[in-house]
Amino acid sequence: METPEAGMLSIHLEVIPTPGIVEAARKAVPPSSSGSISVTCLPKHGVEATLAVATELARNGYRVVPHLAAKGLSSRERLLRVLEECADAGVTELFAVGGDAGTPAGPYADGEALLRDIAELGGGRFTVGVAGYPEGHPGIPDHVLLESLRRKQEHASRVVTQMCFSAERIGDYVAGLRREGVDLPVRAGVAGAVPTARLVSLAAKIGVGSSLRFLSGKASLARNLLPGNRYAPEEMISRLKALPGIDSVQLYTFNSLDGLPAPGSGSDPHA
Repeated sequence: METPEAGMLSIHLEVIPTPGIVEAARKAVPPSSSGSISVTCLPKHGVEATLAVATELARNGYRVVPHLAAKGLSSRERLLRVLEECADAGVTELFAVGGDAGTPAGPYADGEALLRDIAELGGGRFTVGVAGYPEGHPGIPDHVLLESLRRKQEHASRVVTQMCFSAERIGDYVAGLRREGVDLPVRAGVAGAVPTARLVSLAAKIGVGSSLRFLSGKASLARNLLPGNRYAPEEMISRLKALPGIDSVQLYTFNSLDGLPAPGSGSDPHA
C-alpha cells in the first residue's frame, strides 16, 4: 500500500487496451513514475488484449495492473496460464472484477470466485484490487455488494471505486464501508482529462449519472470541474485530499492521456 505524504494522494492511471496505447503511454507518462497503469479487460477485447498491453508496458519499466474479468476466463487452467504470464513479465498486482459479459465463459461467475482462485494459484505472488461502487451497481443490490466485499477482504489488497463526480459521495461510501467492517485501503475513481461530451455519454452508460447530475446542479463546482469542453480532474482531487480513508486516486483516462497529472505525483495546481 502506498503511503503518500500528508495532504497528498498518489495518482494512478487506467487505460483501455487498444492499438497504439502503449506508445501513447510511453510519450505521456515516464516509466519512473511511482504510480501504476491499470489495463482494463472488456468483453470486446478479452483477456488476450489486456495481457498483451500489460506485459508490454511492464517490460518497458511500468508498474502495471492487468484487469482480469471473471466471466471472460474459460477455465481454471486458463487462469493459471494468465498468472504465469503476468509473473514472467514482472507483474505483481492484479485487479479482479466480475466483468460485463452476459454469460460466463467458464467456471467464474463473479469476481469473488476469481479472487479465491488467484489467491490459491498465484502462490502469494500477487496483490489484488477489487471494485467498489459509491453509486451502486446497476445489476447488483447494495447489500449483496457489501457482503461480497466483507468476504473479499481475506484475499484483496484494496478497493478501487467506480468513477464518480462527487468527492462527498465517495467519502460517504468509505465511511459506510468502515462502519460495516470493511477496512481495505480505498483508491477513489476519478475521470481524467476527457472531452466533456464523451464523459457525459460514458457516465450515463456505466451508471454514474446521479453524481453527474449533482455536479450539473452546482454551478460554481461545475465551472471548476468542467471548464470549456474538457473535464478537469484537479479540483476533484483537491476535494478528495480533505476526506479520510482515501489513500490514492485512479484516473479513468479512456485513453485521453493529454494534460494528466503524472502517476504518483499527487500534483494539484490549485494547492
